[in-house]
Amino acid sequence: MAVTRGLVLTEIFTYRPVSELSMSTQDISPYSCFLPVTFLAVPSGAVSQAVITRLNGGCFDFTGTVLVENMQINGRAQDPGRTISLTLLDNYDYWVILEPARQRLYLNSTGRVLDRDPPNYITTIVVQVQCTNELVGTVILHEVRIVVRDRNDNKPRFQQPRYYVSVNELTPVGTTIFTGFSGSNGATDIDDGPNGHIEYSILYNPNDPESNGTVRVGNTLSGHIVLAERLNYEERTRYLVLVQANDRAPYPPNRLTATATLTVDVLDGDDLGPMFLPCVLVNNTRDCNPITYRVAIPEFTEPSKLNPLNVTPPIRAVDMDRNIQPPSDRPRILYYILVAKSTDYGKAEQDNGHPLPAYADLIVEILDENNQAPYFEFASYQGYVSESSPVGTTISASANLSAPLGIIALDNDIEETKDPMLKISLDDYTTIFGLTPTGIIRYLRLLKPVDREKQMAYTFTMVASDGVQQSSPVTVNILVIDANDNTPTFAEVSYSVEVFTDMQPGETVLQLTAADADEGLNGLVTYEILAGAQGDFIINNRTGRITVAPGIILTVGRSYALTVKASDNAPQSQKRSSITTVYIEVLPPNNQSPPRFPLFTYNLEVSEAMRIGAILLNLQATDRENDPITYRIVSGDSQKVFNLSETIGLLLLGNPLDREITDQYRLIVTAFDGNPGGTSTATVNIVVTDVNDNDPAFNLSLTTNFTVREEEANLFVGHVLATDPDAGANGQVFYRIVNHPDLFVIGVNGSIYTRVPLDRELRGQYNLVVEASDGAVDPRRTSLTLSVQVEDIDDNSPVFSQQTYVVNVPENSPLGTVVLRLSAVDPDLFSNVTYRIKTESARQLFSLNSVTGDLAVLQALDFEDLAAMGTGASYIFQVEAVDQGGVMPPGQATVTVRITDMNDFSPIFRQTLYKGMVAPNAEKGTVITTVLAEDQDPPGTPASFVRYKVDLERSPYSGSIFDVEEETGRVITKVNLNEEPSVTFKLFVIAFDDGEPVKSNSTLVEITVLQPSRIPIFTEEEYR
Repeated sequence: MAVTRGLVLTEIFTYRPVSELSMSTQDISPYSCFLPVTFLAVPSGAVSQAVITRLNGGCFDFTGTVLVENMQINGRAQDPGRTISLTLLDNYDYWVILEPARQRLYLNSTGRVLDRDPPNYITTIVVQVQCTNELVGTVILHEVRIVVRDRNDNKPRFQQPRYYVSVNELTPVGTTIFTGFSGSNGATDIDDGPNGHIEYSILYNPNDPESNGTVRVGNTLSGHIVLAERLNYEERTRYLVLVQANDRAPYPPNRLTATATLTVDVLDGDDLGPMFLPCVLVNNTRDCNPITYRVAIPEFTEPSKLNPLNVTPPIRAVDMDRNIQPPSDRPRILYYILVAKSTDYGKAEQDNGHPLPAYADLIVEILDENNQAPYFEFASYQGYVSESSPVGTTISASANLSAPLGIIALDNDIEETKDPMLKISLDDYTTIFGLTPTGIIRYLRLLKPVDREKQMAYTFTMVASDGVQQSSPVTVNILVIDANDNTPTFAEVSYSVEVFTDMQPGETVLQLTAADADEGLNGLVTYEILAGAQGDFIINNRTGRITVAPGIILTVGRSYALTVKASDNAPQSQKRSSITTVYIEVLPPNNQSPPRFPLFTYNLEVSEAMRIGAILLNLQATDRENDPITYRIVSGDSQKVFNLSETIGLLLLGNPLDREITDQYRLIVTAFDGNPGGTSTATVNIVVTDVNDNDPAFNLSLTTNFTVREEEANLFVGHVLATDPDAGANGQVFYRIVNHPDLFVIGVNGSIYTRVPLDRELRGQYNLVVEASDGAVDPRRTSLTLSVQVEDIDDNSPVFSQQTYVVNVPENSPLGTVVLRLSAVDPDLFSNVTYRIKTESARQLFSLNSVTGDLAVLQALDFEDLAAMGTGASYIFQVEAVDQGGVMPPGQATVTVRITDMNDFSPIFRQTLYKGMVAPNAEKGTVITTVLAEDQDPPGTPASFVRYKVDLERSPYSGSIFDVEEETGRVITKVNLNEEPSVTFKLFVIAFDDGEPVKSNSTLVEITVLQPSRIPIFTEEEYR
């Protein structure tokens, strides 16, 4: 090692002679070789070249660095008068030159440097000075020992140009983070004493101004570095700390220094929680805007058909600590849903025992599934309307017309406070009545004037539909309330009648009848004679019968013209009336007057169930002359249904009645007293009333085989017709679906519709039983079976055999390798399923056979490229199954292709040669050096995990002495050493990974056994 020439401090001291002759004290003379025991220390000057010049007389002149100015040996060593002779012995390497005359010693450094430091290690120079007594011949040897003192001529030197340390950002302030300067790994100084002692400090680094405040030197002698400020990986990941090493020379200005860079890499610690994605930054900050996830779920849907839910955007969270190493230490993210009243909150937290949760809003919208049929609030409605009401009048709910009739139809699929927007249809009388189109409460309006005298009531059904499903029909009955819009009307404008003088008071003159089609008081007619009766005739105000007034005797030849008024009993302001004139002429009595029936017309109702022989009516007439009367039916009974007793005038039922054959009879009967002109007639109107004696009968000429399309409600299926010859309610026909009322509905006119959408894939044919019943209290029924075929439509999307496919594919698989076969079916009758890749980016990497569903790779897939992109070692994409020619959306499935690593890279050592040194007596387990290899396969994979072992085939002997730790790569002694110094061992070390297949590499480690003198040894076991 070259060292700058400097001052050398020498200390010269003498010992007793090595050998000497015995002599007495008196023999000692000033000329003897005796050297007093003295110590002399003289500083040497700069080491320089010694020059010897011969002078006149044979003497020499010496110049150079003087080691000993004068050894002070008794005697004279030069002529004339020489008493002693001086000679140097054992002057190894000739470092010393002797000038005998002056007893002076010089340093001989011609062309050399006297260096105490390595590699010369010249710490002392020892020579023998032989003194010969020329007078007596005795010889004395004197030993001269020159100690070379150290000069601070070497700078400290760091063993490495750069040092590295990794520190977790969570490390507390005050923690010692680096001890790498300890031992021989830090800075060394080959000078001796304080000049070789090292102390450390932190310098300001202009290239990294913050570094010197981040750390400090905890111990200046050991160089331990202590963390001074809290670290934050997210703000900064590396610090370049400038470390200075200086020696401890006593005089500070003479101290020498060296610097090295300590690279402090900040490791990511678990100080941040997860973050929901996507993250939209707030302005220029690192904070994310609050995120809201949304998902819509149809109600009443099986979870298996919904899961996984299609949340928008997809719920994802990442740990904001992006680089925690090793990856196995990174906490997983756990997801929770915290349910609130109106909004769900998503929570993501870590499973590391101190979770730092993040929150996001999750709005779950429940979509109404139209699975509830509408329904009316009531099963039937009764309304009222006056026949005098104008168009636009609202139908009333009561007969006093005080409140409107509200029709309420509800749908459980819609909130009760909202208008369900149902379509309500009437099966009849749609030109007379209309329904308001919107609103929770609907009202019936009059579209056309009604006339009670033409139709007293209207009965129809209503059905409510939401466009998919239909309610059960409800009956609406609207009663037309009478208005006094009819005037009592006589059958004739005037009447003429003859009376006889022998008529008794109270005898009938004429029966008047005025008809009023109104009802109630409006149709109740009263009669009065306004004028012309002259007190001889009176009229019954209820019946209209004109009779001879009491106590009156009619006079032959008188004539009367009676003005008779017929009035209804409506309120005075609405009262209506009419008049007629009755002309009466009084004739003399005679025997030619015919018998007289009490009434001209008889009206009679007879049940068709009346028994034979029953007396229906007494038609007995009176004859003024009391002649015997003969009764006879002259017309109206061609079937001889009735019997009229000839003598007493009783009308009897002779044969069964059948209203369905003849529902009314008009009989003309006569009463004959046997005299010419002695015949009177009367009319008997018989109405046959109905009994429920007939079943409804279907019209079998109509088809009973129907077809209907699937997947649509309110579709017309077909029509049936049943009739019942009975009258009134007994003859009204009502229809009912017997066996599938939840699927089909039938109207009052026999039209059949689908109540809900049918699904041919569930059932393709129905035997539908339809029942017809009449309206009697105890109705009669009949049924008919219909065949309904459900027509297929393209209403199903193809369905994959799995919603999610996962397949593992080795990287670098050959082009065209089939990795998966997809399968989908379409339940429709006629379908042609083909396959395609939906995700555009996946089409560059994979091909999908449209017919077979085979998924193949289009290009080589590299595991490492995927890992470098940070997308994970998987491709996730969507595939579709399409029904060619169909109209339904494609079926979809998710395919996850996991690329498995095939161990592309071998471990690579950082150095091709490692060198280490070890003491000859090192104990077992002593660390010699560390080898390090890196593998470029993706971190965290087995192929990237590097381990070490000794190559015993190439280094069998070295492998028996030394070993390498499998995981750390530290080379250690396998046994307690007992080796010769300076021996070098060659140890071959193999680095191998855990990939498939296993790949390896090797390096050479040269281990040298040190000389004992070069091994630092502490002089004490403990220092205090």
